[in-house]
Amino acid sequence: MRYMLLMHNTEESVETIGAEKIEAGQAAFTVYTATLAKAGVLVSADALQPTANTTTLRIADGSLLVQDGPFADTKEQLGGVIVIDVSNLDAAIDWARQAPPVQWGGAVEIRPGGAYTVDGVWVANG
Repeated sequence: MRYMLLMHNTEESVETIGAEKIEAGQAAFTVYTATLAKAGVLVSADALQPTANTTTLRIADGSLLVQDGPFADTKEQLGGVIVIDVSNLDAAIDWARQAPPVQWGGAVEIRPGGAYTVDGVWVANG
């Protein structure tokens, strides 16, 4: 069963927390994803660029609206997504509790996937 681990944390920069903490965070994610890969559960991992680089689209009254910035204006931002393939929710929780944002006071949302693609064809999850 594929689960998405949605990494939420406050958006920080070198200016707000310093280069050493940024580098330590990157190192923590490197170790975490290497551990997932070694265990054979890592499907993919993507870190997102800062929300300043976000563009949100929506249709209103038949017109396309393009907005700079994220859809939601919140303190915590979605920082990345890791997809794992494990047997059940308990296993997903065991992996998610080791994610760096949990240690930093952020949150990891665990969401089972509904479907995914293989060579352009949708396959049901689970």
